[in-house]
Amino acid sequence: MNEMLKVIDMEENILTFHQGVKDCIPTLIGYISIGIAAGIVGVSSNLSILEIALLSTLVYAGASQFIICALLVSGSPISVIILTTFIVNLRNFLLSMTLAPHFTKYSLMKNIGIGALVTDESFGVAINKIIKGEKINDQWMNGLNITAYISWIISCVLGAIFGKWISNPEIFGLDFALTAMFLTLLVLQLQSIKEGKLKLYISLVLYVVITMFLLCMFVPSHIAIILATIIVATIGVMRDK
Repeated sequence: MNEMLKVIDMEENILTFHQGVKDCIPTLIGYISIGIAAGIVGVSSNLSILEIALLSTLVYAGASQFIICALLVSGSPISVIILTTFIVNLRNFLLSMTLAPHFTKYSLMKNIGIGALVTDESFGVAINKIIKGEKINDQWMNGLNITAYISWIISCVLGAIFGKWISNPEIFGLDFALTAMFLTLLVLQLQSIKEGKLKLYISLVLYVVITMFLLCMFVPSHIAIILATIIVATIGVMRDK
């Protein structure tokens, strides 16, 4: 009886912290390349290495860090920088909401820790596991998130240190690395989706594009993207049920 319980317990916790670290490795090229580019941009925006390290640690979002540097160079007020960063990072709220049902058995503090480090890439890896029918847990998610987090901070700092020798990251294709990684994650997800749901997901993507263009007539593009995502995501959840 005890041996049977041990087997069941091992099956429920098959995804370990170490496995989360391993599953994060394929995405590291995106974190490292974009992190180095973010460090280079930070240096060119007159930020110190310490400031870049703090930015990557506290903000932890490539798009937002690039935007912050651009706004600092343009002399934008701090209120504009904070509001813009909040709007850009608001998508992480949607990502965390999607993953939340899979972590309901854990404490509030554990969920906050997981949600605080969720990125587009770690979300993609997690969703790919869920689509395949694998049960994700807190240990695996922490391994995935913490590996990505540390890699990002180190990459940004290295970019800041060696930035004066890499003044044009586009020459090395660093600006396309994140896009390439997203495409890879998308292909992996599409391969795991059943035909019936594949049609649903493709139609939802089209709905997002159409809704975004319509909303752009009335609100700024960054707000239109968020609203379109929320609206179509809600429709997707209702249709999926």
